[in-house]
Amino acid sequence: MSSSTGVGRLTVRPLDPLKDAGTLHTWVTHPKAAYWMMQDAKLQDVEREYMRIAAHEHHDAFLGLHEGRPAFLMETYDPRYVELVGLYEPQPGDVGMHFLVAPTDRPIHGFTRAVITTVMEELFADPSTRRVVVEPDVGNKAVHALNEAVGFVAEREIDKPEKRALLSFCTREQFLAARGAAV
Repeated sequence: MSSSTGVGRLTVRPLDPLKDAGTLHTWVTHPKAAYWMMQDAKLQDVEREYMRIAAHEHHDAFLGLHEGRPAFLMETYDPRYVELVGLYEPQPGDVGMHFLVAPTDRPIHGFTRAVITTVMEELFADPSTRRVVVEPDVGNKAVHALNEAVGFVAEREIDKPEKRALLSFCTREQFLAARGAAV
């Protein structure tokens, strides 16, 4: 899928765990990616993690491109089987999501907002997706604001093995309303 935004053309393609591992390694080990919890990962750790995701029936990873160059990571998962098992009651059409914007020395105003909007458009392009579920770290205030800007509503804090998280949901209608308000 391709999205034309005020920051340029954003596209998403399936991640190639071996080919893209070097790029991902620089992103996930960067100080700005602290909430990704891979700060000390070696290249082989990143390869292994994304090979595991590629092999998983209920978890997928995608590379986001800005004008054809790698710029963000998107992961989707089925919360009935991955990440949130036993932590909330999944509904039919729930899809879990993570995203990470590549660190840059030349930030583009509005870029991260354009990325999350593109990610949400990609998820809702599937008619079976009724609601997107996220569980960012409670301390990640920047992502909470971004999530709210695209329609997410925080439900409650939950304890995951690796973090205290803010469980939040966004329906298709909430996304479309937020996107309409931003136009």
